[in-house]
Amino acid sequence: MTNPEHSHPRRAHIAMFSIAAHGHVNPSLEIIRELVARGHRVTYAIPHLFQEKIAETGAEPVLYRTTLPGPDDDPEAWGTTLLDNVEPFLDDAIQALPQLIDAYEGEGGAGVPDLVLHDITSYPAAVLAHRWGVPAISLSPNLVAWEGYEEEVAEPMWAEPRQTPRGRAYFGKFTAWLTEHGVRKTADEFGSRPDRSLVLIPKALQPNADRVDEKTYTFVGACQGDRSAQGDWERPAGAERVLLVSLGSSFTKQPGFYRACAEAFRALPGWHVVLQVGRHVTADDLGELPGNVEVRQWVPQLAVLKKADAFITHAGAGGSQEGLATATPMVAVPQAVDQFGNADMLQALGVARHVPMEEATAGNLRAAVLALVDDPEVARRLAAIRREMAGEGGTRQAADLIEAELPAA
Repeated sequence: MTNPEHSHPRRAHIAMFSIAAHGHVNPSLEIIRELVARGHRVTYAIPHLFQEKIAETGAEPVLYRTTLPGPDDDPEAWGTTLLDNVEPFLDDAIQALPQLIDAYEGEGGAGVPDLVLHDITSYPAAVLAHRWGVPAISLSPNLVAWEGYEEEVAEPMWAEPRQTPRGRAYFGKFTAWLTEHGVRKTADEFGSRPDRSLVLIPKALQPNADRVDEKTYTFVGACQGDRSAQGDWERPAGAERVLLVSLGSSFTKQPGFYRACAEAFRALPGWHVVLQVGRHVTADDLGELPGNVEVRQWVPQLAVLKKADAFITHAGAGGSQEGLATATPMVAVPQAVDQFGNADMLQALGVARHVPMEEATAGNLRAAVLALVDDPEVARRLAAIRREMAGEGGTRQAADLIEAELPAA
């Protein structure tokens, strides 16, 4: 239940937009729940796979059809190159926009909102905010651009793809779509330079945090709430130390990696290993496993981490900040996109080791975990970061800042 001092003087219609991906929906859920508790009407545009999860927050799901690969699809559906990764978002946005216009403006629709919230992957949201003349706030579940980001990161990364016919076609298509809808931004500006953004990661995970424009970006940190509905996890009797292994929800088709993790701690005295393997791998795929290894498709990750001694992670934003919030030493084995930067940040903070996937052998993983859990300096640094995170405000701070952007009645 919300504190009356946080109630906004008027009930507003706030529209949230996201895609069907756990890593992009989950960070916003507690903010949405808080806004509903403060008396606002919140609609949430989302594909049908997440309808129930959104409804549980008290928001009204506004459903649209998506062409993006879903969380149950084979990770290989995303391709391997930079253009493979970004083209689907633009194509999905182009086909989703007319659906969303009708869902909000059409007869019996949700109605034009007072303010738009959106995940960074929801391109139609900012176009709709422009169309409706209402404020838009980006909710970023991972790192954001800093002053100099374009020159240091974006330009080198895009230099080669931009020279290809496919790359030129992509940017031409993006620019034409924005121009058609009256948005006067380049494709680069549209993707990395929002007018206003709340950053849902701890500032400790942000590269070059001292060069981030604080007029645009506000770090509110992890917006976590009561997760008891997800269930609990108990440390088995006799387990002196617990290791959680998880590659998140998307890049989990890695049976060889899971076998290496199991082998690393085979019969190691006192250790219990929890392998979360996702939907694309089964225990049968892993062969004969030692008795101290527990294989699960899914676990209540935060509940496990509260009782774990170490975490082998893909270094997604969600997992990284949960590791920091529970002061759990991490071995980061990144798989894609921002995870490589997160792995480097965690290592630079002195609370993790970055082990590239090609070097993730049983021996290397075991050595990295044991070195971290036996190092008192790692424990000291994790405790200090956890204290810093507690002061970033989280869910209530995010809701306060969103209400501050609502137009006057």
